Order: sequence, then structure tokens, then C-alpha cells
Amino acid sequence: MNRAYKFLLRPTAGQKATLGEMLRDHCSLYNGALQERRDAWRHSSKTSIKYGNQSAQLKEIRAFDPERHGRWSFSSQQATLRRLDKAFQAFFRRVKAGQTPGYPRFKGVGHFDTVVFPKDGDGCRWDSTPHDRHTRVRLQGVGHVRVHQHRPVHGRVKTISIKREGNRWYVVLSCDDVPAEPLPPTCAVIGIDMGTTRFLTTSDGKHVANPKFLDTAAAELADAQRHLATFPKRAQQRNKKHRAAARKVAKLHAKIRKQRLDFHHKTALALVRDHDAIAHERLNTAGMTRAPKPKPDPKTPGAFLPNGAAAKAGLNRRILDAGWAQFLGILANKAESAGRLLVPVDARNTSRTCLACGHVAKENRTTQAKFECVTCGFTANADHVGATNVFNRAGLVLCDVA
Repeated sequence: MNRAYKFLLRPTAGQKATLGEMLRDHCSLYNGALQERRDAWRHSSKTSIKYGNQSAQLKEIRAFDPERHGRWSFSSQQATLRRLDKAFQAFFRRVKAGQTPGYPRFKGVGHFDTVVFPKDGDGCRWDSTPHDRHTRVRLQGVGHVRVHQHRPVHGRVKTISIKREGNRWYVVLSCDDVPAEPLPPTCAVIGIDMGTTRFLTTSDGKHVANPKFLDTAAAELADAQRHLATFPKRAQQRNKKHRAAARKVAKLHAKIRKQRLDFHHKTALALVRDHDAIAHERLNTAGMTRAPKPKPDPKTPGAFLPNGAAAKAGLNRRILDAGWAQFLGILANKAESAGRLLVPVDARNTSRTCLACGHVAKENRTTQAKFECVTCGFTANADHVGATNVFNRAGLVLCDVA
């Protein structure tokens, strides 16, 4: 299996400043490579520059400016150029598919927060010692940086990334050949239905409340954002107070993100520990949270009919706050590591199908919480009905496990 481990770095004041310089220089390399591609296309008869062309220039760049580029790892700079190349590949792929392309943008220093080292030992070495809670990572141009290793690393370290989040620094290890750690069988199988009012409901009738972290911090976040909006937008007028206000907003968002991630890990772990197989809906979160298309008014040119965008925006906000995609990804990883079976099923009409007679109609779900079949009169909790239908759709696979 492949797994990623994320550990907090404990750099000294000097090392923290050097890490900041490393990010700025890699950001400069990224922006310079982007500018070269733009200029070549605009002024050289639409000449297209690829990764290979720019990677071949790295030696000259490092020799010309050894203070900014020569002291950092050659392979990490190649990884930064590959990052730009992937952005262009995605851009052209969206163009061919007829989607909104989104041309690659220049990165500000505050938005370029990761440097990747493609191979352990090439510019970055993971120095792990058994039974040592505090180990170190050696970075070219920075030195040995202390790491708070809160759990053991299994498998073989392939890729190492250095990431900045606010005022903190992290090391992310990507490992392969990670052995599984199977849990003892429980002879229990279950289906789950995701929601916004309740985070999830199981086919056993149990509900897991939705903590709604974004709503809890909404008032404090709105105050911080209003304070940030009072500062002028021109870059030359941004001062120390503006940076402090921006850090406060970022800190609140980071807190919400960490709370949500912690909740997802704990909820997924509880499900995996207690069940041998778990069925869930196959959800397209990106499609579900897409804004509705405008409806032109045929009677009035230039005018538009109501399309429910305001109500849809509120639903999208609740779905994204619940973080279904992140939770299902975590659940899949934990299930694979524990030797459990995860069964995704078609999510269509799971909350509209009657458990008694099988009749499907949107009128069956009278409210958010109540299900009442218009044919046979069967009534139940709508979320429980959805979870049971999910369980039934994966019934053959789940029965084999049980």
C-alpha cells in the first residue's frame, strides 16, 4: 500500500528563515518558467515550450545565480518545473474537453507553500532512528531540521515534501510497500447514508451528528473578514496591520479545516473497527456543488429567470462544510489498511425508495427527516431509509463477507 505521513517540523529561527528563502526561490523559478512559456507563445510564432526544454536550462540558471538557485536541490527544482508542466497539461486537457480552461497563474509568495523532493537522499534525507520520538530531516541548503515524529513510519520513503501552513512547517513523507494491519473480524456489516442535517446515518438506525464547524465559527470568521476588507487592495499600501488581519483569517480557516479532519478520522476509525464491510453512496461531490446554470428570459433579452442559485449556494456550503469527499477518502484508506471491505453503490433514489413496496417517487420524502410512501403508507426516518437502501444494494457482497 501507499501511505503519506505528515509530521511537524521544529526548525530554529535561522532554519525557519532559510526555509522561507527556499520557498521564495522555488516560487521565483515557477513564475519565471511560466513567464517564459507565455512569452514564447505570444512572441515566437506560438512556440510551445515543454518541461524538457526548461529542465535543460537549470544548470545555466544555477550557475548564473548561485545565491538564489545554486544552493538548492537540483531535483527539487525539477519537481517545481514538473508542477508547472502538470498545470499546463491540465489546462490543455480542459480546453480539448470544452470545459472552462483556467490558464495557469503566477504564484504569490504567500500561495506557494510546498517544495517537493522526488527521491529520499537526493537533496533531502529522512534520518529516522527506531524508538526515537524526535528525529531529523536533512535538507540541502538548510541543514538537519528537528522533526516531531508522533508515530512510526512504515514502508519505504519515496518522496519528501516540505510544506508551510501559516507559521508552522511540516514534512510529508510518501511511502510505498506499507504493510497492512488487519483488524480482527467482527462479523458485522453496515450501510451508511451521508447527509447535512446529520453527518451520517447507519442502516442500524444510529445517527452521527454533523458538527458544522464552519457555522460554529461563522460569526468570528465574518468579523475577521470584514476587518481585512477595510484595508486598501493595492499591494503597495498593505502594511503590518493588513498582514496581521490576513493571518487571522487564515488561522481561523486552518482551525476549521483541522477540526473537520480530526472529526473525519475519528468517525472513519470507529466505523472500520466495528464492521467487516461498509457500504456507502458513490457521491460526485464536485457535480453536486456546481452552481446552477443561468436561465435566460425568452421574453426579455438580457434578463434572466430565477434559477434557485441562492438556495443552491446554501446547500453547496453545507455539503462542502460536511466534507463528504474527504471523509470517504479517509474511510477508504483506513478500510484498506485494516483489511476491511468498502462497497460503493449507486446513490440515485436511495432516500426515495420505499423499503416495504419498492415504490420510487420524490413525493415519498415529505420533509428532510420524514419518509412516507405515497403508495403503501410506510413511514420511517428518511436518513435511515437511505442507509438501508444503500445496505440492500450492496447486499450480495455484504452477505458474502458476513
